[in-house]
Amino acid sequence: MIKGLYETHLFVENLERSVDFYKNTLGLKQCRFSQERKIAFFWIGEDKQFMLGLWEKPKEKIDIRHFAFECDPDWVLNESVNFLKARNIKSWNFLNDDKEVPMVFVWMPAISIYFNDPDGHDLEFIGILEGKTKSDKERRVVTYEEWLAIKE
Repeated sequence: MIKGLYETHLFVENLERSVDFYKNTLGLKQCRFSQERKIAFFWIGEDKQFMLGLWEKPKEKIDIRHFAFECDPDWVLNESVNFLKARNIKSWNFLNDDKEVPMVFVWMPAISIYFNDPDGHDLEFIGILEGKTKSDKERRVVTYEEWLAIKE
């Protein structure tokens, strides 16, 4: 029976640049590197819990992907944007309000903020919120303040 998603892989144009981003900028723990094969692997969370693989490929073979890092919802709400800003990383949300603030997907519910890696892959910090899942009749994405008003 499926219990979760163990690993995901991305193609990157410059392996060293991407290793620097995921290791030194985001703080993931590198667990494998092969210059010969042009690959690097990182643990996400505890060792052997989840894994991210990077594979160097020519730019024309890179297709932009998306994945989300599971985070504590309070961290996403209160610290994620400052974490990204301190690393010169621009964040965005789906509210189309040009504000760098987390927003809530009401159908999950989850609080989330997006950003890009050096190759343009869409990354996300997401935290599952307490509260009832809202139907498709509700607005799909709201501010956290709006979520507090409708969550129960």
